[in-house]
Amino acid sequence: MIYILSEKKFDGALNLPVIKINFLDFKVDLSLFDALIFTSKNGVEAIDRVNKTWRYKEIYSIGSGTTKAIKDKGVEVAYTAKSSYGDNFAKEIQNKLYGKRVLFPRAKVVTSQLNKILQNAGINLSEIIAYETVCNSKDLSNPPKDSVIIFSSPSTIKCFFKKFTWDESYKAVVIGEKTASFMPKEIRYTLSKKQSIPECIKLGYTLLYN
Repeated sequence: MIYILSEKKFDGALNLPVIKINFLDFKVDLSLFDALIFTSKNGVEAIDRVNKTWRYKEIYSIGSGTTKAIKDKGVEVAYTAKSSYGDNFAKEIQNKLYGKRVLFPRAKVVTSQLNKILQNAGINLSEIIAYETVCNSKDLSNPPKDSVIIFSSPSTIKCFFKKFTWDESYKAVVIGEKTASFMPKEIRYTLSKKQSIPECIKLGYTLLYN
């Protein structure tokens, strides 16, 4: 069995939703901004719930999953990051954003320095806390032995180990180096070469049968 730790459905994997997303209530006047930065599809969903005029702004996206969420709303993307790491993304786009008024709808807790890097580069950046990731309080069954567990964010690590004890037969796949830095030291894992859930699932199948 291969498990992802959220409610989002992906072909080839089962859901073990140890995390959930709470979308927050907020208001924003998007006429004040020229461009928006999205570092997750949750940011896209959060802003779309409160003000659909974001669709007419210049949009910068951190990766393929986020870009797909944006395009699914019928919106074009001005730029998709070459690197899915927030710090690298900030460096890629800082020159493109110079002189623009930029909004970053973000999670309550962020692990990258994207905001600080852009502000230090002189970008007129405003942030709004649009959603939060919390641990799911629902009862969940332990994954069976020999399962592959995909850790796609620091939150999935925190919430998984809060709810479950690691079985030595499990195999861990981690989506990127930033997330891997939050893994317990005693847990062996395999790092995905590409930062996407489908790529993690593909990697998971190679581990499942080895």
